[in-house]
Amino acid sequence: MDRAQKAELVTSLSEVFKNTSVVVVAHYSGLTVAQMSALRRQMKANGATVKVAKNRLAKIALEGSDVAHVGSLLKGPTIIAYSSDPVAAPKAAVDFAKANDKFVILGGAFGTTALNVDGVKALATMPSLDELRAKLVGLIQAPATKIAQLSTAPAAKLARVFAAYAKENEAA
Repeated sequence: MDRAQKAELVTSLSEVFKNTSVVVVAHYSGLTVAQMSALRRQMKANGATVKVAKNRLAKIALEGSDVAHVGSLLKGPTIIAYSSDPVAAPKAAVDFAKANDKFVILGGAFGTTALNVDGVKALATMPSLDELRAKLVGLIQAPATKIAQLSTAPAAKLARVFAAYAKENEAA
């Protein structure tokens, strides 16, 4: 990797660190190529991204960002997972770590807050942004549906009474 490529990598990583809400750092030593591909697919399916970068270059990219405290975790063969959804990257990382013993989560960052392993796992158990939006819409729609049912119920009862009288008159 020449200087230009390194500078480009540092620039792209610093943009990532400034624009993402959550970063997870993990060791990946001992994973096969197939397992790494599975990790990348799983992350992408959850809306997260995985990067393997030289620790020295990643530390340079971390300077001046909100997640600069993650730099202390960058020792050995590390992988950086990030997402704009606060739950996507931790959830995918924790799920992958359950299936693969060689994938060890070291910690991460949520905005300016440093996360240890337990913090990443706690963040992974939370519902995603889409799930929260769906629950909120459901809560908002439920009262409106009940009001609509209450307002149409008297009219439906009247219609049934009129229908019953009509049947009586036809039979007589």
